Amino acid sequence: MNSIKGKWVLITGAARGVGRQIALALAKQGANLILHSRDLKHTEGLEEEVKASGVLAFSIAAELGSDAARKKFLAEVDKKAAEQNFQIEIVFNNAGLQTPYHENWWELPESEYLTNFQVNAIAPILISCHFLPKMLKNGFGRVICTTSGIAEQPEQMAYAAAKAALDKFVKDTSPKLKGTNITLNLLDPGWLRTDLGGPNAPNSVETAIPGAVVAAFASDAINGKWISAQDFSGLTLENAVAKLEG
Repeated sequence: MNSIKGKWVLITGAARGVGRQIALALAKQGANLILHSRDLKHTEGLEEEVKASGVLAFSIAAELGSDAARKKFLAEVDKKAAEQNFQIEIVFNNAGLQTPYHENWWELPESEYLTNFQVNAIAPILISCHFLPKMLKNGFGRVICTTSGIAEQPEQMAYAAAKAALDKFVKDTSPKLKGTNITLNLLDPGWLRTDLGGPNAPNSVETAIPGAVVAAFASDAINGKWISAQDFSGLTLENAVAKLEG
């Protein structure tokens, strides 16, 4: 199992839900964190909590739904890295949104497709493309993109189609990374009781760990994979890595 102690990790959508669980789990393993949310107030408590584990942490607020906002966000991350003399070695593209459920799915408006694609597909793709060349230069990197197992629900097609586009990016890009010690994988947390998943979901958010973070600790043989977090629920991190690699 690879150690991530002292490595710097960027987590988008870190303030709550799966992102928060990822941050807490990685801090316990000694990783330093950049925590993204839409408002600095959303990560204040989390930042203090992870720092109590003895790691370094910074928060950056940004919307991810426009090109200008994404460029500003990435510039802030790069500036922080330069000031503190570190490199982002692991990226969790976890931020996402889900627009309303439409019974009349054939009436889904264009605006909802555009919103979903901007945040759920274009943002994680461009964030990945920003950091992958840096990782290749440094000889190590892990990028994990949160996807969804949503299926046969045209009522949520704007969300589903955006996630499918993200899946295609990972599937087609990951082979280019073979043998580089850089990996690009997909994370399906499962249907969770979160703000996005709703109160009727069968799983608590805590069940996403250790599966949500296992790819960060795995060898570079684990590349281009769809990782279902619920397959690892209840396991120790060590056993989860062994299961994934086995």
